[in-house]
Amino acid sequence: MTFKIPSAENLTKITQKDLDEIIDKHTRFTRGMRGGARASLKFMDLTELDFKKCDLSHADFTGSVLAGANLSGGTFRSSCFFACDLGKANLEDATFERADFRGAYVAGANLSGADLGSADLREGKIMRNSDDGGLVNSKRAGVKNDDDGEQGFNAVFAGAQLKETNLTGVKAISADFSDADLTGVQLSEADLSGVKFEGANLTNVDFTGSNLSNANLQDTVLDGAIMQAVELNGAILDDDVTPESMGEKLEDRGVSLEELLDGHKKWVASAGQKGEQMDLSGIDMRYIKHLNAYPLTAIKSIGGNFMGQNLQKVSMQSATLNQSNFKSAKMEYADLRGSSLKKVNLMKVKLNGANLSALTFDNPNGGDARLQRTNLSSSNLRFADLTECNLQNSILMGCDLTGARVEGCDLRNADLKGANLSGVDLSLALTEGAIID
Repeated sequence: MTFKIPSAENLTKITQKDLDEIIDKHTRFTRGMRGGARASLKFMDLTELDFKKCDLSHADFTGSVLAGANLSGGTFRSSCFFACDLGKANLEDATFERADFRGAYVAGANLSGADLGSADLREGKIMRNSDDGGLVNSKRAGVKNDDDGEQGFNAVFAGAQLKETNLTGVKAISADFSDADLTGVQLSEADLSGVKFEGANLTNVDFTGSNLSNANLQDTVLDGAIMQAVELNGAILDDDVTPESMGEKLEDRGVSLEELLDGHKKWVASAGQKGEQMDLSGIDMRYIKHLNAYPLTAIKSIGGNFMGQNLQKVSMQSATLNQSNFKSAKMEYADLRGSSLKKVNLMKVKLNGANLSALTFDNPNGGDARLQRTNLSSSNLRFADLTECNLQNSILMGCDLTGARVEGCDLRNADLKGANLSGVDLSLALTEGAIID
């Protein structure tokens, strides 16, 4: 059987009005009303459209692009998303029970609270007619650098937000969940053989009765994960991140945060003549509440753990934070001017509206003012939200910015030599004077 399908570059583009009409007809169809029709949205460009919490159960989206679309709160039971591009889409709190996600690309999407119970996340591919009448693999629409080999393409959830998502009983053979946040996810009785979880946050995940044979769990966080009756034959677990490797507790050092802050205030006020600089190096700070309310200017934290912390509007100017872990932290409108953030994990961190520009100091001898630039060299900013973030004059050499959001980001005069900008649309940012390979 052959398929007459458009090429990846020639999908049918529809408007929001067109989509609203299709949803209305599908609703009429499911209710048995006159004028109804089952929704068929195959091989369409649905980029950034709003599905308005609709019920499109059993709809067919095969091969379509839904990048950046809003499907949050919707119902898509048994719907087909075969080989679709759902990159950076909002799927929060939506229902996808028994849905077909074979070969789908869902990188960077938000699936928090979504229900994917018994969904199919296996490998998939689409065949099309070649010019000579034969069958050849078709590329997955909207996704760059697809594998054109005979094996088709895997379901990709890399960097996706899957907190509290239900994935019970899914078939996800060889799917890619690298760098995803699966905190609290139900993954019991699932087929996860060969799945790539590298770098994922698997805190409190319930894997009971699942098949994890040949899965890659390197560099994952398995704090509180339930692994009862799990098949782990051939699984790679040697570099997993356990509670013991997340850093020591502050109380283990026999000192309180208040004591450190008191000495630090004196140190700052006296320009280092009194008190002592606060040193949080190697400390697990995840359990410190309201940390963003404390004055943290000029602190030192080499290899500190701030993963998932609420650091909104925090004052961390001129801090030394090299090699620390801020993965998935909330840092909206944080002040990090002039700080050293070399080799820091900022993956999926929310830095929208934050200030990471240079600090300016007057030259006591006259002449030009001195700039203390924020240094993010070799840091991991994969899937970070840098919307409206101020990165003027910052050093981003060798950073991994794969899939980062940069709408309105100020990158003027920033140094991005050697940075990985895969999936980053720099046309949405200010880049005058920036050094970009």
